[in-house]
Amino acid sequence: HSDRAAMAQNGTIENGLARNACPPPLPQPVKIPEIKHTKIFINNEWHTSIKGKKFPTINPATGVKICDVEEADKADVDEAVRAARAAGQRGSEWRLMDASSRGRLLHRLADLLERERAVLATLESMDTGKPFLHAFFVDLDGSIKTLRYYAGWTDKIHGKTMPVDENFVCFTKHEPVGVCGAIIPWNFPLLMFMWKIAPALACGNTVVIKPAEQTPLTALHVGAIIKEAGFPPGVVNIVPGFGPTAGAAIASHMNIDKVAFTGSTEVGQLIKAAAAKSNLKRVTLELGGKNPCIVFADSDLQSAVEETQKGAFFNQGQACTAASRIYVEEPVYDEFVRLSVERAKNIVIGDPLEPRTSHGPQIDQHQFDKILELVDSGKKEGAMLECGGCAVEDRGLFIHPTIFSDVKDHMRIAKEEIFGPVQCIMKFKTQEEVINRANSSHYGLTAAVFTRDIHRAMSVSAAMEAGTVWVNCYNALHAQAPFGGYKMSGNGRELGEYALAEYTEVKAITMKLSEQLTL
Repeated sequence: HSDRAAMAQNGTIENGLARNACPPPLPQPVKIPEIKHTKIFINNEWHTSIKGKKFPTINPATGVKICDVEEADKADVDEAVRAARAAGQRGSEWRLMDASSRGRLLHRLADLLERERAVLATLESMDTGKPFLHAFFVDLDGSIKTLRYYAGWTDKIHGKTMPVDENFVCFTKHEPVGVCGAIIPWNFPLLMFMWKIAPALACGNTVVIKPAEQTPLTALHVGAIIKEAGFPPGVVNIVPGFGPTAGAAIASHMNIDKVAFTGSTEVGQLIKAAAAKSNLKRVTLELGGKNPCIVFADSDLQSAVEETQKGAFFNQGQACTAASRIYVEEPVYDEFVRLSVERAKNIVIGDPLEPRTSHGPQIDQHQFDKILELVDSGKKEGAMLECGGCAVEDRGLFIHPTIFSDVKDHMRIAKEEIFGPVQCIMKFKTQEEVINRANSSHYGLTAAVFTRDIHRAMSVSAAMEAGTVWVNCYNALHAQAPFGGYKMSGNGRELGEYALAEYTEVKAITMKLSEQLTL
């Protein structure tokens, strides 16, 4: 399939999809689905906003309003929390459900996502501006695999016994935290929805989740699917709204026991402060990144160019994992820049619903303006603009893939998270030097190393201050592997077995043994 070949060439987050696996069939042509779900989802029912407010969601590729969505604020969040707490109380249908049955529900939800794959991918493309093929093959694939991975964990979460004094028995139980609040971003709305609810539900919690105000449509569509799958009322509640109102209400709510947030470091700090000032709820944060890639002269240079550019431009650069600091060893620096520019000029910009498109618009005017302001700072501070550096004429929020060479560490484009299609290429001489420069950041989300020397790969990856280090690849994320950051890139881990610890309380039970046996 020529479109799939183009997809492989452009490169995407893998999410566990083997390179030689046969992908699901792509429906042709793409059909615009009817928008069925625009209300607040509480207790498996659709509600209007208590204050009667609505807000528009806009297609960033066209600037045209898709529809109006009910706007939740504090009062609606209160209702959602009440529903979630009732659904998770002792003796409820959800708490009495055996673990394997929770697993079957998660598998059923994954089955329904498979059924709705084309509709959800189209909604995701319309709401975010990302290419339809990326949504169909990457976001949906990752969402389904995350659900199936945690469906397998539901009946395998168990405690331990500990050797203590001879006349005591001590063991642990893992119990649900309770009501989990989740606040998710606009760059991967469906995938982040599943990253949050799958481990939470696997552990027996209930959820109140707020999608980003820019991208509420796939979350609301999933609400209908959750009900169809058979989840009891109140287990998952979806409150579309704005950060300062609905998001703040979740972070500071006295009856929410844990909050998980993916987004900017600045908002993450606000959420952690609100959680501390309210009920000291547990907090996990997956925040920003200024991710270094180190390319040694002995690497497969063509592969390094492709992988780092995948990291820089995937999803229009709107990813916390974006490869925005590329350090290239001096002997191959000029050739790396030449190959990168050559490849960037072949990226297809256009309508996200057109199968050949691999580069769509930025999410909104605010993000568009921020990116171009940082691009201008790079020009003013003396970086060499190799290609791009401007908006696409007559195309609204589209920005050309941009490459800077001769970037210096003190420049804003080398220090600040751009969250746009900007690749900064820097030069280095020694391994020790580049490790120090790569780690000289407040962020520590991901890093990458490109080399054919396995000893160098191991030593450099060990030295990186980052939660994920890729060797000779980029954006290789899998449901089985933990994801999260060091330093100001966040707290806690998403995905893998490690995420389960974020959604359970550990209870130690100690029992004194009597020498007399009684019936």
